[in-house]
Amino acid sequence: MRESKVTVKIPRPLYRKIQQVVDGSGFNSPTDFIVYVLRDLMGEADEKAEPEFSQEELDDVKRKLKNLGYL
Repeated sequence: MRESKVTVKIPRPLYRKIQQVVDGSGFNSPTDFIVYVLRDLMGEADEKAEPEFSQEELDDVKRKLKNLGYL
């Protein structure tokens, strides 16, 4: 079962900058990018927990990072 979502408000100019970064990056939306960045910043809260991503999702993130030039 997927977790429910909440709305987080950010300043519109910041959202527009994120939108520019996302265009052509491989991320589907600014929301996907923001969630990725926040997860990266937060790190793993519980290392014993089951993996949060399927292999397909991990491959998709790797592809997106490669498109951005990070890999």
